[in-house]
Amino acid sequence: MKFEDALGREWLETNGLGGFSSGTIAGANTRRYHGLLTAATRPPLGRITMLSKFEEALLVGEERIELTTNQYPGAIYPEGYRHIRDFRLDPFPIWTYEINGLVLEKRLFMPHCLNGVVCVWKLLTGGADVHLEIRPLFSFVDHHHLQSENGEFDSGFTVDGSSICVRPYADLPPLHLAHNASEAAETGYWYRNLEYRIEKERGFDHHEDLFQPFLLRYGLVDPAIAIATIEPMRVSDAERLETDEIKRRKGLIKRAKARTSVKKRLVLAADQFIAARGDGATVMAGYPWFSDWGRDTMISLPGLTLATGRPELAKRIILEYAEHISDGMLPNRFPDDGDKAEYNTVDATLWYFEAIRAYVEATEDRKLLGGGLYEKLAEIVAQHVKGTRYDIHLDTDGLLFAGGPGLQLTWMDAKIGDHVVTPRTGKPVEIQALWYNALQIMIEFAEELGHKEDSRRFTAMADLARQNFNASFWNAEAGCLFDVVENGTRDPSIRPNQIFAVSLFHPILDRNRWADVVGKVEQELLTPVGLRSLSPADPAYVPRYIGSPFERDSAYHQGTVWGWLIGPFIDAYARVHDEEKGLDKRIREMMEGLIEHLDEAGIGQISEIFDAEPPHNARGCPAQAWSVAEVLRIHSRYLS
Repeated sequence: MKFEDALGREWLETNGLGGFSSGTIAGANTRRYHGLLTAATRPPLGRITMLSKFEEALLVGEERIELTTNQYPGAIYPEGYRHIRDFRLDPFPIWTYEINGLVLEKRLFMPHCLNGVVCVWKLLTGGADVHLEIRPLFSFVDHHHLQSENGEFDSGFTVDGSSICVRPYADLPPLHLAHNASEAAETGYWYRNLEYRIEKERGFDHHEDLFQPFLLRYGLVDPAIAIATIEPMRVSDAERLETDEIKRRKGLIKRAKARTSVKKRLVLAADQFIAARGDGATVMAGYPWFSDWGRDTMISLPGLTLATGRPELAKRIILEYAEHISDGMLPNRFPDDGDKAEYNTVDATLWYFEAIRAYVEATEDRKLLGGGLYEKLAEIVAQHVKGTRYDIHLDTDGLLFAGGPGLQLTWMDAKIGDHVVTPRTGKPVEIQALWYNALQIMIEFAEELGHKEDSRRFTAMADLARQNFNASFWNAEAGCLFDVVENGTRDPSIRPNQIFAVSLFHPILDRNRWADVVGKVEQELLTPVGLRSLSPADPAYVPRYIGSPFERDSAYHQGTVWGWLIGPFIDAYARVHDEEKGLDKRIREMMEGLIEHLDEAGIGQISEIFDAEPPHNARGCPAQAWSVAEVLRIHSRYLS
């Protein structure tokens, strides 16, 4: 297998707790986030990368054959990738190595709701005098950080039968390694200066030291097993854990009624983002570095849960977030370093209404609105009318104002120090679309529950918002919508945000202008992998998302393509072209690039962003919740 191909493609396993296992097909880690076990010690957060990798070698008589690959400054050593014959997800990562007639299979997986990873090596063909040696490399750092050799790292370990326990730091949980090796031996040294290519490209620290305390040697008459977990396990548990996990994943496909290979892959990809939060559930926005974000969760909810036949999961997420409403706002995100939620967003709360609407429509579970949820939604509306954090308030024209100096409250939220790249202070176009959509949803809910006065009030608010939106936001010269209106000034930047005025369930834009908006977005923003965040004709347009953190943040919403936006665009496109022949074919064409992408970067996943210009290289997170969710939702709605 070619090194660059194997190094540029990543695999991911998650455990439903926020923990994960990830790496490259080649075996060389290229990110600080790569590791065999990143455990969520406070699900879904408190993530600690404990076990970075195994150094693996086959011992054939007197010959030692390295299966590992590492990158150091100026060198690749060893070059185990040369022995990889095949890699596949079936349903989890499986490598096949071939060396001089020997064929070895390695597979690994994370059991659901267990902070652990199971690795199994099986000799498929070969002689009796073959052994496997593995050397675990430990890091034990916050998953955002890199380890450096230090005297505080406790290099000791304890042995209890066929289990070895390490605990380098007293304030972190221990790691237990259950195994069926025939021999264990102490080693005790540091692997120094491993180099992580992607961190280097992104302008971050990119060298790490990892500790290697012992080795395990296996005969390969039977499969070799290693189970790394926070809680002690027995090596005999491996077969049960694997059987249960395969059954669980098959059950997900069955529940989703996934018949095509594409939908089956998307269903399994979707499951990787669902994680526990307390007694409820949440959505991890992206792997490997994002936590759970309110905006991403609500946008992703229909695709990740309803399109997969898991409405009870949607309900758990909705109710979990209801517990975190504060001053009429949903959290923007839950930081990794604490439990105190951040509320610096204007749109997460409005997407909450759409997520609830989609759930009720799919399930007809109107009982959800009881138990205080309707009252909480009504209070959200009241708080927005009154005014809440960050000067979010309803203006006299019935439109929502948000923001101020130094604030970034919409999904275009890049900030470099005190500099906000796309501040969008005032009345952003998609916020008005979401506000109107929320009011229309509240009209329906109020009528169903018999709250006639509420219904009349919400109707009057919605009518005023729609009237003034259509009067204020139409850019006659460009034939589309302004991006932001503020105190008489109008931002003519051609961005994808205007598509929500057509795509949402209750569109705020007058019908006779739908085609113009869709046509403008298609002409200037549509790519094979989503929508550009800014027109190439704009002087501020940046074609590539590369370079230092400053350069990348400056490009994040200034042209960079976002895969998740293909969902609202296709909804809007279908509304405009619903009576035309060939609509299904056109939708399939627009989805083709993202479907092909399932095999290109994060195998079986869809990336967060892409360069604005061909070949539209994948950037950002290799696995992003709303990218998968919207592709799956659109595939289920129009193509399944």
